Amino acid sequence: MTYALVGDVGGTNARLALCTVATGAITQAKTYSGLEFDSLEAVIRQYLKEHDVAVQDACIAIACPVTEDWVAMTNHTWAFSIKEMKANLGLNHLEVINDFTAVSMAVPILGEDDVIQFGGGQPQKGKPIAVYGAGTGLGVSHLVHVNRRWVSLPGEGGHVDFAPNSEEEDLILEVLRAEIGHVSAERVLSGPGLVNLYRAIVKADNRLPEKLAPKDVTERALADSCTDCRRALSLFCVIMGRFGGNLALNLGTFGGVYIAGGIVPRFMAFFKASGFRAAFEDKGRFKDYVHPIPVFMITHAQPGLLGAGAHLRQTLGMHL
Repeated sequence: MTYALVGDVGGTNARLALCTVATGAITQAKTYSGLEFDSLEAVIRQYLKEHDVAVQDACIAIACPVTEDWVAMTNHTWAFSIKEMKANLGLNHLEVINDFTAVSMAVPILGEDDVIQFGGGQPQKGKPIAVYGAGTGLGVSHLVHVNRRWVSLPGEGGHVDFAPNSEEEDLILEVLRAEIGHVSAERVLSGPGLVNLYRAIVKADNRLPEKLAPKDVTERALADSCTDCRRALSLFCVIMGRFGGNLALNLGTFGGVYIAGGIVPRFMAFFKASGFRAAFEDKGRFKDYVHPIPVFMITHAQPGLLGAGAHLRQTLGMHL
């Protein structure tokens, strides 16, 4: 059986696994703390040594833009040359792709049990798809089907302008703009963004915010022990909806809009009851356009690894 190495590297952890080239099955997944290694190559060597396996092909999904040979992580100190790493590890093939390119490539091979639907109708086969997710940052990708191949359109959509569309959101923008200048969507739709929302809500009321971590905001909101935290989490869900609706409009994503892991699975019941879907469809004259577009939450444990495998297998000539 031929295995390839797949990886999903974020700002905090590096997950590595083996992908069976013939079937795409992901096995032997292991997570390493990025803080314990000087380089990504060191993590890969450690993994291959531990699992006593030789691989010829690899695909690493990474949380930063991948445009040239030199890759420098946004939320980590690691940086490397793809060519050099390929040579050092003795690989025939090394693909390094954006983490959201990988998540988007997982979408065509997700089963019904790997997702939860939030409104809309059936996804239309072969139509464009949008994928986004809030975690350490806000990742965005689109997926289109061309000539029996899936083509992922990576970008930095998380850094578009935050577009408020209510008086409450206007206040948030005003407070954050005074603090940080340019307010991108990521500044409100991410772990740090959730804290920004909480702080802006408190400051807009001329009070002093506490020093909270993202999980504090979530926990207090769910326990209903802090009105400001609950408002922040509610607002987070609404802004997630607005942003998803914008992605749907941009590319006519009748194949569906997919939300990837990170923060949202930690408060699924709250999210289901939130104003998410109403905000997704709150597009004025284009409400009817976005109404049938389904939104799915990806519940698969490792979509990044699954998608890295899918990308690699397609690169090696297979049809997904």
